[in-house]
Amino acid sequence: MSLVINTNLSASQAAGNLTSSNAMLQKSLARLSSGSKITSSSDDAGGLAVSTKLQAAITRTDATTTNIANATSFLQTQDGGLKTAGKVLERIAELKTLSTDATKTTSDIANYDAEFTALQSQLTGVAGEKFNGVALFGGGTLSVLTSEDATQSMNITLADVAASTNTVTTAANLSSLTATNISDAIASVATSRAQNGAEASRLGFAADQLVVNRTNLEAANSRIVDVDVAQESTKLARSNILVQAGSAMLAQANSSTQSALKLLQ
Repeated sequence: MSLVINTNLSASQAAGNLTSSNAMLQKSLARLSSGSKITSSSDDAGGLAVSTKLQAAITRTDATTTNIANATSFLQTQDGGLKTAGKVLERIAELKTLSTDATKTTSDIANYDAEFTALQSQLTGVAGEKFNGVALFGGGTLSVLTSEDATQSMNITLADVAASTNTVTTAANLSSLTATNISDAIASVATSRAQNGAEASRLGFAADQLVVNRTNLEAANSRIVDVDVAQESTKLARSNILVQAGSAMLAQANSSTQSALKLLQ
């Protein structure tokens, strides 16, 4: 190889290798400091696109889980109202039986009727209960999404307490009620509670499924974006050695042209 001054091929090659090694060192430092394999879109353009979609799905899953939890609270509040209605009807049934006691005076029966009237008002109040401004009862349904992609949903039944207890709430007094009227009302409320329990159970399983889905989405996203610290640390050490060696060799290559000066002495 000829000895020249203007062109130092060895130094150029050493400088190129040093630049490459330094770039790898900086990339490892960025990954380890951020905990992510993708520190810029150029690192993995396709992976970044997939990760973005997975992260969006995770966010939607969290929102859907929150909605299901709120729907569960709605059902629990509804069940509380139905439970109260059932207890009121049980008391009315007791009052009806007590009022038929042959030893009771007209005044006694009037007292039972007074309590019956108060209980009728309570039943009417239960039928008008709301949860965050949304009616708990009254018939119809509410739709609840149970999947993050909005492809699955279920309906929450709004039990019609007013219709179920209409015979009881519109009765003029206990004497105008029959035991069958009260029994039918109790059975209707019990059926509504059973429906409420079934829907709450389904929501519980839907929430469990979302937890499983979220875990797997996170795992998939982690494989794309999360840095393997052990592996990247090894790369960092390698790049660091290459940078130091490259710097030393560049200095050596730059000094090799000094031999040309000796020929000019």
